[in-house]
Amino acid sequence: MKELQPVNQNVLLDITDEKSEQKTAGGIIIPDSVKEKKNFAKVVGISKIENLEISVGDTVIYKEYSGNEIEMYDKKYLLIPYEEILAKIVETESI
Repeated sequence: MKELQPVNQNVLLDITDEKSEQKTAGGIIIPDSVKEKKNFAKVVGISKIENLEISVGDTVIYKEYSGNEIEMYDKKYLLIPYEEILAKIVETESI
């Protein structure tokens, strides 16, 4: 089996959508073409980068319209430069 391994300070994100039909309260079906694109995803691969602030398995927020979408083995990935990552989503204890 082949796998994607990012190089040149790029990060590979899994952006596979769950194929669930969405409807409005009135029963109107919302097509995929008008759904709002999410800008967060799970990290599945990282190239060799010094002083790395993320790791595989983290969920990150990235810049809108960044990177290149890749489809492989029925999954969708986004290959983006490391500097396009804006934040990491972390669990915290409630106060």
